[in-house]
Amino acid sequence: MSPVHGTHVVLGSASPARLKVLRDAGLDPEVVVSYVDEDAIVEQLAGVEPAEVVVRLAAAKAAEVCADVVGRAAACDRPTGTDTVVLTCDSMLLLDGVLSGKPHTTAIARDQWRRMRGTTGRLLTGHHVTRIIDGAIAGQAARTVSTTIRFADVDDATIDAYVATGEPLSVAGAFTLDGLGGWFVDGIDGDPSSVVGIGLPTVRELLAAVGVDVTALW
Repeated sequence: MSPVHGTHVVLGSASPARLKVLRDAGLDPEVVVSYVDEDAIVEQLAGVEPAEVVVRLAAAKAAEVCADVVGRAAACDRPTGTDTVVLTCDSMLLLDGVLSGKPHTTAIARDQWRRMRGTTGRLLTGHHVTRIIDGAIAGQAARTVSTTIRFADVDDATIDAYVATGEPLSVAGAFTLDGLGGWFVDGIDGDPSSVVGIGLPTVRELLAAVGVDVTALW
């Protein structure tokens, strides 16, 4: 499949961090938010390998967003020749064999940081790319990326102060690399953009797998 001129890019995520990564890298995607119940899906995937869990979550988001994109295209009776790529991701922290997503509450975030501090975990980010041509799915590709995170050995007062900001409540693993949480990450081994939420090298390869050269999207 050769790229159709004017390929439209859709980011299936409400994450401002993911949007910033893509914009800083030359893309200006339309944002279409997925409202899948991530916690319910994780429960259904009990016993599944962690790397598979995050990529299935990304795929579930893709299914919902793609249905929206195709439905809107049909309603608008768009002409043939339309070409869209949908990018969806999901991240979770793997620590001591346990996957953690967004903590949502201060109590969970505080407890998680007390377990994380001074240790090493793996941030798993599932990536899913779907290409839609003329209202039909023309190709899909997916992959999970693992990045090692080395957390600082911070004290309780520091943890409480960070949790009080509210930042860790709505991010995977209760930390950020590109925000306040970056003060408490001693180092990483892997792709920084994947830790932020969407790995540019991985997306480039997945786009190529569905026949899209990323340079054509700039």
